[in-house]
Formats: sequence, structure tokens, C-alpha cells
Amino acid sequence: MPNRTHRVGVQTEMNPTGYTNCLVSVPTRPAVEPKPAASVILLRETGAGPEILYLRRSPDLKFMGGYWVFPGGRVDPEDQQASAPADELTTARHAATREAHEEAGVNLDPNTLHPICQWTTPASSPIRFATWFFAAATNPVAIRVDGVEIHEHQWWRPEAAIRAHREGAIQFANPTFALSTRLAGHSSVAEVLATIDTWPRERFLGRLHPIDGGQVALYAEDCGYDSGQIDCDSPHHRIWMVDGGWRYERAF
Repeated sequence: MPNRTHRVGVQTEMNPTGYTNCLVSVPTRPAVEPKPAASVILLRETGAGPEILYLRRSPDLKFMGGYWVFPGGRVDPEDQQASAPADELTTARHAATREAHEEAGVNLDPNTLHPICQWTTPASSPIRFATWFFAAATNPVAIRVDGVEIHEHQWWRPEAAIRAHREGAIQFANPTFALSTRLAGHSSVAEVLATIDTWPRERFLGRLHPIDGGQVALYAEDCGYDSGQIDCDSPHHRIWMVDGGWRYERAF
């Protein structure tokens, strides 16, 4: 397998809080083509503020086993609509709606979903998805999980979910962590959805770089995305995944 040289950031004794550039050689493989997928962030109103439905995937699953996720999955042929067969977003809406029903027993109207963004699994992953994320309000309902692919469910304020993740009680994938972080701090479901509607529909493809104590994922807007130079000044769009806890940084 051929090697490729990457420039990555490493903490040093001389610079314990910052990062110094170094070169490492890592094996490469042809990138797997990502499969289309869709996911929906289900929101419900409570007296303490909006809560999000999180589902725990079976630990036995090959992809993200044991992780807490939003309802979602790969796009199926049945999700394509005869009225718009080539419309990627329309197909993703229907896929997200179907998955919400299959994984949580929640029925949604596809037209009520608010598109957020698309996240694609890094090229280094052997299993990859290009996932459109949506958000939708739902009335309090009895959640029904299948006990096979999905083992548990929990309604959490995003702040509580992030805290549980920081304490090591739950596992998140990058998009779940980043979107939970961005949706924290709102007082109502209507406020969350209104905020989402102001966001551009961005597409994110992270590049992972090892650092001391973990790794950092850089996204296209980040000043280090192309060069791998982590200690660049700005703009920053990255997720720090280190032993002391994750941190989502988005400063343009």
C-alpha cells in the first residue's frame, strides 16, 4: 500500500497549549464512494426548552456500533419521487422521513423537514456516507425502537447530551457532536427552526489529522484544510477530538 506524507500538528513541551507542524507518513487506500443517506433531528418542546431525540445504535453493528445518533440511514430506491427523480434534496427528505418511522416509530410529513447541511464521511474511512441532515418539530409521542439496529432512545437538551459525551457516558460521530453544539442554547423549537432556516446549505467533508492526545478534523473553510497546517490563524472550522473532551470550533 503506498504512503502519503501529511503535515500535522503536535503538542510539544515548549508549546503545550499550541501545536507545532511536523510531517508523518501514513498509508493510503483508494477512497470508497460514499453512499447517499439522510438523517433528521427530531425536536420536541418542553418547559425547560427544546429537546432532541437521540438513538443508540446496537454495539454489534459494524458502522458506528454503540454510538448515539439522530434517526437516519442510507437512501433506498423507494425514496426517489416520480415527480422529482433527480432532486437530491427531495429524495433525502423522503429517506429521512422513512427512517424516522422505521427507527423510532415517528410519522412525519417530508415537506415539514428543514434542511440543514450535508456531511460526508472522511475519505480515509472504509465505510462512507454522504448524509443530508434535516430538522423537524414533533409532538411528544411514544418512541418505538426495533431492539435490533436501535437499542435505546433518549430525549436530551443538546447541552445535556454534549455534557454526557464530554464525561464519556455516550459516543458521538462528528456530525452529531457538531450539530448538537450548534443547536444548543435555544429557548424553543420555533427558535431552533428559525435559526436553521438562516443557515446556508453547506456540504462538509472532513480531513482527519492526528495530534497528541487525539485528532482534529478540518473542514473546507478552515485555513489549514488544504495544507494540514493546524496552527494557522484563521478562519477555523474544525472539531478537536482529544482526551480532555471534544470541542467544535467554527470561526470565520
